[in-house]
Amino acid sequence: MGKGPGLYPDIGKKARDLLYRDYQSDHKFSLTTFTVNGVSITSSGSKKGDFFLADVNTKLINKNITTDVKVDTNSKVFTTITIDEPAPGLKTIFSFVVPDQKSGKVELQYLHENAGISTSIGLTASPIVNFSGVAGNNTVALGTDISFDTASGNFTKYNAGISFTTSDLIASLSVNDKGDTLTASYYHTVSPLTNTAVGAELTHGFTSNENSLTIGTQHSLDPLTSVKARVNNFGIASALLQHEWRPKSVFTISGEVDTRAIEKSAKVGLALALKP
Repeated sequence: MGKGPGLYPDIGKKARDLLYRDYQSDHKFSLTTFTVNGVSITSSGSKKGDFFLADVNTKLINKNITTDVKVDTNSKVFTTITIDEPAPGLKTIFSFVVPDQKSGKVELQYLHENAGISTSIGLTASPIVNFSGVAGNNTVALGTDISFDTASGNFTKYNAGISFTTSDLIASLSVNDKGDTLTASYYHTVSPLTNTAVGAELTHGFTSNENSLTIGTQHSLDPLTSVKARVNNFGIASALLQHEWRPKSVFTISGEVDTRAIEKSAKVGLALALKP
C-alpha cells in the first residue's frame, strides 16, 4: 500500500488482485496512441456474447492536473479531473457524466504516514456523502467506509475492515453490506524473484448463511510471462496466461471450467492491449 496505511479500498487489495484481476470470459482489445503534445488516446472494445461495447478514452496530463474523458457506445461522456497534491498529501478529484445531471461529484483524498482519508459529496441538492478513513501504519491498519443519503436520511453503506501486513504476508478481515457479509483474505509471497504468491478469500453471508471460498496462486515463468490459477468451493476452476510481447503491450488468455459439470463447454477469454 506504499507509505502509511493507504486508503480503505487498499485493505485486502493484494489478495483480490491475485484472485480476480485479469480473469475474464469476454474478448477485449485496446489500442493506446500518443500525440506530440502528450495526449494519450485509448480506443477499446469488448465482445460480450452477441453484444459489442466500445469506448474512446482521452487523457491529458498538464503538470499536476490530469484530465480524463471517455465516450462510450451509449453516447455518455465520462469526465474526471484530478489535481494531484495542491497541498502535501492531498488529491482533489472532480467527476461527472453527461447527460446525467445528478452524476457530479467532488472527492478529496489525503494520505499521511499514519492515516488515509477519502471523502466525497455529490453535486446535487440532496447529495450522497461518503467518508472512508484508515488509521495505522505499514503493519496494522483499521478503517471504515460510510455513505449517507441526505435525501432519505439513511445510511446506504457502512463497512469496516482491518489488515495486518509483514514483509511477505498480508491478512485482512472486513465486514460489508451493512454488517451482513464477513470477508477474510490472505496473501503470501512465496518467492519475490519469480513473483510467486498464494492467496485466499473466505466470505460468509449472515442472512443467507452461505460461505464462499476462493484460493489461487500466481507465478512468473520469465520476466515477460506470468501464469495464474484459482478454484472456488463451487468447483469453478480458472487459469490465465499473460505475456508482455513488447513494452507495455500485453496479451492475456484465460479459461474457466466447471469441474462439477465437465461436459459443459469451457469459457475462454482473450484480451490484447497495445501501446506502441
